[in-house]
Amino acid sequence: MKKYIIFSIFLLTFSLVVPAFAAVQNSTPENIGRKVIVWRESADITRARASARSHATELKYLPLVRASVVEVTSSAELAALSASPDVASISDDPIATIMLVDRDRERVIHESARASARNRRNATPPPQSIPWGITDINAPAVWSGGNTGDPIKVGVIDTGISSSHPDLIANIKGGVNTIKPSRGWNDDNGHGSHVAGTIAALNNTHGVVGGAPQADLYAIKVLNSAGSGYYSDIIEGLQWAINNNLQVVNMSLGGTTDYQPLHDAITAARNAGILVVAAAGNSGGSVIYPAAYPEAVAVSALDSSHALASWSSRGPEVDLSAPGVSVYSTYKGTGYATLSGTSMATPHVVASAVLLLNSPIGSYDTNGNGHWDPSEEVQKLEDTATDLGASGPDSLFGFGLVNALAAVQ
Repeated sequence: MKKYIIFSIFLLTFSLVVPAFAAVQNSTPENIGRKVIVWRESADITRARASARSHATELKYLPLVRASVVEVTSSAELAALSASPDVASISDDPIATIMLVDRDRERVIHESARASARNRRNATPPPQSIPWGITDINAPAVWSGGNTGDPIKVGVIDTGISSSHPDLIANIKGGVNTIKPSRGWNDDNGHGSHVAGTIAALNNTHGVVGGAPQADLYAIKVLNSAGSGYYSDIIEGLQWAINNNLQVVNMSLGGTTDYQPLHDAITAARNAGILVVAAAGNSGGSVIYPAAYPEAVAVSALDSSHALASWSSRGPEVDLSAPGVSVYSTYKGTGYATLSGTSMATPHVVASAVLLLNSPIGSYDTNGNGHWDPSEEVQKLEDTATDLGASGPDSLFGFGLVNALAAVQ
């Protein structure tokens, strides 16, 4: 199970304050701009928001964490907001990014450009192949029994998903753009489409096949074309996942900031029955957030020899490991690309979880409700993982390489 640890340093945590004032975290008179106001439990939200709008522009409200995202243009506005007895805290809105290994960025741009040019010359997509990672987690052996992921609902919280990709479109059932809702959820980066393909690219005659090729995909666009975005937009994406009864979410993104509103949102999603699977990070150091939270499943990255990638983050928070080096999958538009990162490892675990949700729960039904709950899913995935490294769970591989076939049996 998730290993709990006590962190000695907390960034942007909530603190006790004098009742008449709010804590302004990482905020100085010079540090204005986008802020997140968390309202006290005792606050009348409607009145508090109306009052705040007289001092700042409200960009959005996040009911999941009782918070407003505002734009502050002066130190006077910030001081006025801080003086409200309704405010529990005011903080900067941290940034998260995709977990793609830097050395792949330039290469994939050229690879994608070549693929796009090839597609313009010839409408015929490449012949189908099964990526090595999909075989490595034993997903094809599950399909032979009729389990292909239908109709499990999976949210890809990322840069969006290509709305025109022939290997994805039939499985995309909806989506949202929490950055600019009017612009839709189409992928303008490529990362989200790559993740989506590893989860549920169609089993047809061309391209690639995902680990759960008939799962229902939902594009939750929270990152921009450069692959970065605000934590608040991610929180809104989690709210959308809850509202739309999704069962699993893939979070191949993260940041170094431990942020209580994000933690609260992850916890709310887990409590709503959503399995949250997140990338451990690519620094080679500590596990990033949200993967570091105990309510998320943190995934490290392996190469084809089952060695931990040198850049894969590690620590006691790691739960599972999965293929993450040189992973071939769908990309933006109608293209395909080979990428590396814990971003690429995470969807292999998600695909395995999807297949697990389509299998009988049996003795893992610890609460007797007759269906899989996140804690039961995690337990089964960990119990059936292929142990790597030191015997038992460790800080590199967690409980080991995720094994879809063993999980469904």
